[in-house]
Amino acid sequence: MTEAKTVLQEIDEAILQGSPESRARALWHATDILIAGRYTEDQIWVFGEVIGRLADEIEGAARAKLARQLAHSSNAPFNVILVLASDDLIDVAGPVLQHSERLDDKMLVASTRTKSQAHLLAISKRRSIPVVVTDELVSRGNREVVHSIAVNTGARFSDFGFLQMIKRSEGDSVLAEHIGLRKEIPRHMFQQLIAKASDDVKRKLEQERPDLVDEIQNSVTEVTGALQSKFGPASKSYFNAKRVVTAQHQYGNLNENSILGYARAHNFEETTVGLSLLCSMPVDVVERALVHNSEMTLILAKALGFGWETAMSLLFLGAKDHRISAHDLDGKKEEFARLNQETSRSVLKLYQSRKSAAGADSDQRRLPQLHAAG
Repeated sequence: MTEAKTVLQEIDEAILQGSPESRARALWHATDILIAGRYTEDQIWVFGEVIGRLADEIEGAARAKLARQLAHSSNAPFNVILVLASDDLIDVAGPVLQHSERLDDKMLVASTRTKSQAHLLAISKRRSIPVVVTDELVSRGNREVVHSIAVNTGARFSDFGFLQMIKRSEGDSVLAEHIGLRKEIPRHMFQQLIAKASDDVKRKLEQERPDLVDEIQNSVTEVTGALQSKFGPASKSYFNAKRVVTAQHQYGNLNENSILGYARAHNFEETTVGLSLLCSMPVDVVERALVHNSEMTLILAKALGFGWETAMSLLFLGAKDHRISAHDLDGKKEEFARLNQETSRSVLKLYQSRKSAAGADSDQRRLPQLHAAG
């Protein structure tokens, strides 16, 4: 490091006494030495102080050259990288935002909130993008940015991120296809995507994702059979449950404690009707969630602001023989804790918008049977 210190001293003198040309030569000399060597973070900091002073003296084209040189370097000084990444000129900031591993999540998020769409596009092409950055990109990015993040296999998505992408894919068949091809998309999100997608996109996704499409297409038939096997056809007791719980709801007495009590008592019909009323969802959709889709059950519970005790009781109610292994239950508890209430409510709204009409028709077709059973 002795040689490096000597060079840095010479460079520092060049800053004070030299011409613009000599300062430029000093900058590239220091940069070459930095990139080629192996240094501690303290030593890199010293380089950063000198290079930073020199960089302040150069124009945009030279800053862009410096950015390209430092973007791929593990020795790049933090202070210099931050200045380059914050530059309004995309030719300067772009290489660093796209490639530098020295940028942290906080800096990337700040850039997505304050810089141009070109800056966001550069970030969207990074080799690895954490959830917190992806959430910002899908919320603030334009169409080009959103398409870029959708095809980036290194991007990590939260439920919120997928939900935003699904909303933005309405009328954008290319984006819808990109989202549907992501292997990590949750099943309930894929179901919402399919519900919104055009016929052409549905056909493409059926070819590319038969694992999810077949599951969704078969779920109604499978669950109908499960419900018939477990609870039998529509009955007078079901109609009575609907009448009693609806009256309770009208008087403002239907709440989490009511649902918890029904679930603990294994009163499936009252629980189903109660949840249907509280979340404004068709009864048949709630039935399918309870019996067939534990993930959606947890989302319903979280969206309604229920605690884990109530959510757990709903899981036991819908489980086969009302039994769940301790291992599976622990996993569901962790999953429930990770769910965000606002995101869950957004998912619920998507279900409501797509299922309400079909659910109402289904419920109306069922009512004559209930009356007849009486």
